[in-house]
Amino acid sequence: MTTPRFDIIGQALSDASRTRMLCELMEGRSFTNKELASAAGITAQTATAHLRLLQNAGLVLAEKRGRCVFHRLANAEVAQVLEQLAALAPSSHLHLAQRRKAGDIAQLRSCYDHLAGPVAVAMTGQFLDRGMLVEENGGFRACGHEIWPKLGVSLPQNPSAAARRQPFARPCMDWTERRLHVSGPLGKQILTHSFDQGWVRRNSHKRGLQITGLGLRAFEQVLGLRCEALIDA
Repeated sequence: MTTPRFDIIGQALSDASRTRMLCELMEGRSFTNKELASAAGITAQTATAHLRLLQNAGLVLAEKRGRCVFHRLANAEVAQVLEQLAALAPSSHLHLAQRRKAGDIAQLRSCYDHLAGPVAVAMTGQFLDRGMLVEENGGFRACGHEIWPKLGVSLPQNPSAAARRQPFARPCMDWTERRLHVSGPLGKQILTHSFDQGWVRRNSHKRGLQITGLGLRAFEQVLGLRCEALIDA
């Protein structure tokens, strides 16, 4: 039996500067060495060493574009694991502490390529209550429903073997809420549609999002969500 090399991942996550760079990359965008160094408050030379270690651990990829090298998270699964690691301690006082720590991004944010925060958790609850999602073998199975197209979701008609290995809808433990929100291709479609329809927009923080007036009305009409109450809670 092959033993997983948790020590490699543990070493990669054991430095505060490296975790700050990973948090910057959680938005799903790519950044240069200098940009990540600035975000982490370290020199570019130090950032280079940190990024090399993160690459060796399989957490980050480096891609050359023209004269610049851009760094991004290796894939959505890495983002999901990082979000879940931030939610290991589920007691109520720590839940509130995590909200305070998250600051402006606690209420609504992007988790790599899908929505996170209380609105995303409440949305997932609606999906489950309405039978749009079913919890199955520790995951989610998406079921046909007339609401999906209103959220920009197109369910796969004939899932391939590859799609079965990479589920269309996956549960992701929310960092601040300590409850599940939906990720995977389904979550990505919802976030993309929300941007396209002008329901959400980015705020001053790269991961932070704001719901527009259009979004408030749309989420209430489609799912019965009172987003203002969720955000102010």
